[in-house]
Amino acid sequence: MATLAHAVGISEHRAQVTYTEIIATSYANGTFRTGLAEQRTMGVNADRIDRLNNLVASLKGRTVLAEDVARSLDEIEKTKPLYDWFLNAAASGLACAAFSFLNSGGWVECSAVAVAAFFGQAMRRQMLHRRMNHFGVWMACGGLAAFIYILLVAPAQQFLGLEPTHQAGFISALLFLVPGFPLVTGIIDLVRHDFQGGIARLTYVFMLLVSAGVATWTVSTLFHWSVTPEYSYVLPLWLLYILRALTSFVAAFGFAMLFNSPLKVAAVAAMIGAFINTARLLLVNEAHIQVPAAVGLAALAAGLLATFAASKTRFSRVTLSVPAVVIMIPGVPLYRSLTYLNNGQMIEALTALFTVIFTIVGIGIGLAVARMLTDRNWLQEAPMAGVPALEPLE
Repeated sequence: MATLAHAVGISEHRAQVTYTEIIATSYANGTFRTGLAEQRTMGVNADRIDRLNNLVASLKGRTVLAEDVARSLDEIEKTKPLYDWFLNAAASGLACAAFSFLNSGGWVECSAVAVAAFFGQAMRRQMLHRRMNHFGVWMACGGLAAFIYILLVAPAQQFLGLEPTHQAGFISALLFLVPGFPLVTGIIDLVRHDFQGGIARLTYVFMLLVSAGVATWTVSTLFHWSVTPEYSYVLPLWLLYILRALTSFVAAFGFAMLFNSPLKVAAVAAMIGAFINTARLLLVNEAHIQVPAAVGLAALAAGLLATFAASKTRFSRVTLSVPAVVIMIPGVPLYRSLTYLNNGQMIEALTALFTVIFTIVGIGIGLAVARMLTDRNWLQEAPMAGVPALEPLE
């Protein structure tokens, strides 16, 4: 906004941004104007982020007419989503199926999860386009995805002799409901001292997770369905990590499509995700490094790789790094911990919950360090124009 203001001749611009509001003040010709805008439609559009970033980059060092900028912004706003409902839902199904494999799921889990997440995401897209309440949407779609998974697996258990060890895989069918983009950006906001935006984002994330958790608990209780992982597979080590790299690529690619990233952006983000997630699993399982440390190192690598890729392309580091690190968010322990809480299993709930918290903190720290290493504005606070510099208190 500041770059755009200078390009159209505004001498100074200040803005206060929260998750749903922007208060902006512009100074020019000895006077000023303050405006307030509120946005109640929350979502993620990575393609629009990149288009806006490219527009701003093209204006640096130039003087343009406000009418020309308004026309460019109108064109960006009119750009339709890149994927229709079917491709969007298919990306969700494939991403969650890949997640299921990464969470020790076999072909039964992956197949059922793909179908359940497909229909869950298709329903979510339709409900969000009708501007329905997000918390109700997450609850309804979580319940639908869990129910479809059970509908596919339960008859096979009853009539075909399928082992009950596949029950816990139904949680992977809900992983498309993990609000990874606001979760990651909310943590980054806090690191940048943008407390209003960060706290609002994380509050929104918490409410959505609770809504999906209620659906998980309700369905598992009604059908007496287990949320404890029991299924496991044994593969040669070389094959295991090849499959983990492949499924990490698919998961990151699918989530990038859910964020409305173009295919080229999704492919680059998926390559970063496949590399860092496979390296993280190697560090944890083979080098026996603690999970938060491994996650932090992987997020640091993701931030540095995204910065390098952004410098060579017209993509932004945000749209490259977030899909790559989202696949490291422990969605299964997260929903499992909420179910344990509802069942009164406090020790199991706290164990899973602290695993989630430390992992998410590791992601935030890794990305923040990467930004501080590559962006001077993150490493050092620049003095604001017209505001006297104060010495920091000890």
